[in-house]
Amino acid sequence: MPQARANLIYVLAGIIALGPLSVDLYLPAMPAMVGYFDTDISQVQMTLSSYLLGFALFHLVCGPLSDRFGRKPVLLGGLALYVVMSGLCAVATTIDELIVYRFIQAMGACCAPTLGRAIVRDVYPPEKAVKALAYVSSLMAIAPVMAPSLGGILVSFGDWRLTFWSLVGFGLLAMALTLFLVDESLPQKQPLHPRIIGKNFLTLLSSHHFVGNVLTSSFLYAGAFAFLSGASFVLIEFFNVKPIHFGLYFMFIVAGYIGGNLFTAKIAHRWPPARAFKLGIATSVIPSSLMVAANLAGYFHPVLAVVPVLFVTLAIGLVLPQAMGEALKPFAHMAATASAMMGFMQMTVASLAGWLVGVFLVDNPLPMAIVILGTGISSGLCYLLFLRKVHQQESQEPVFVD
Repeated sequence: MPQARANLIYVLAGIIALGPLSVDLYLPAMPAMVGYFDTDISQVQMTLSSYLLGFALFHLVCGPLSDRFGRKPVLLGGLALYVVMSGLCAVATTIDELIVYRFIQAMGACCAPTLGRAIVRDVYPPEKAVKALAYVSSLMAIAPVMAPSLGGILVSFGDWRLTFWSLVGFGLLAMALTLFLVDESLPQKQPLHPRIIGKNFLTLLSSHHFVGNVLTSSFLYAGAFAFLSGASFVLIEFFNVKPIHFGLYFMFIVAGYIGGNLFTAKIAHRWPPARAFKLGIATSVIPSSLMVAANLAGYFHPVLAVVPVLFVTLAIGLVLPQAMGEALKPFAHMAATASAMMGFMQMTVASLAGWLVGVFLVDNPLPMAIVILGTGISSGLCYLLFLRKVHQQESQEPVFVD
């Protein structure tokens, strides 16, 4: 990989990390926010669901905007909005204010992964994009490894507001990286007409190849967000884990995601997507089933809540880079629009999973475990409905080559 492109991978990973950082940094603060705002778990969890919803919806806007005006100006504008709204989150006086500010904050944050993926697709040929995306995802995973621990430290020695002031600083850093180190990569600008945008979205949604890859990976991805939605309450409130130690459990889980991505980067040219998808789905469903069975039998322990999710994140690392690369491959002429639709679908499913956990989570981890299992099963069903025949037609059964 040429040095310039290798450097771009590091820069894009840092910028894209803003998305998971905005979720994971404040997770240890969520139980404290219940008392501060004198509210309940479901209302505080809505600050996460509203973020995911805003993150999903604005994908449909920033993708077409960047196809018209370029990647760099739209990315800078989104990051500026993110910085302003992070500051407003830090000074929110009611839970309702925070829910609204988080929604708008996400509108700016979503520009980072949407346009980061589009830039990778602009710069790399299709056969190398999967490997590049896997490396970006692996590097980006440093943020969710460190964020919960940092958030726990901030909450232990300050309060929940410090987490959002920290996001202001991270947003300013991402703006500086974009301004000085990211060049415009859009090969050709497209006109911004609602009819053309609608036609492009319809083209994507009518493609079994696109919808199958996106939905199969989206449901696996949603399993991680189901855990995120309940993790702080399950570990801190139910299992009495200290906020400062919360991040240690989280590091263990993110290790699975990093491992899956690194493995995908190594086998991207050796395994066809079918093998990675089947392995990923099985890796998610089997441990999740064991977690639900243990909870139904009355066995509750932090290990039973964390270890199965490690395998879920491993499955995400196996499938997500392959799915992103495959979904974008036929749509190079509208890479940002395709990336935007992908992000919209992923985050919509994730926000639904997070909302379900918030509604049903009361005093034990079982509702969270059931939702995580449900996302894995749904991923398998999507694969059977949309991708099995496509993969059978595209290639014969793969042979592994060392």
